[in-house]
Amino acid sequence: MSQDLTYEQALEKLDEQLKLLEDGNLSLEDALKAVDNARLYLRICTERLEAARKKIEVRGEGEATE
Repeated sequence: MSQDLTYEQALEKLDEQLKLLEDGNLSLEDALKAVDNARLYLRICTERLEAARKKIEVRGEGEATE
């Protein structure tokens, strides 16, 4: 499910998890879950950005040879 998220959706969920952690009202167990979730959403954001960067590079190289 989480792998189907767009960059924007993953970023929003990452922000939600970080706000929960910043509030400081979580139990230790819930804080650890929030950290794990935040890492997952951060990884998804990074993957989406890397994929976009590769597309831009490929298009840029293709245009340079034309």
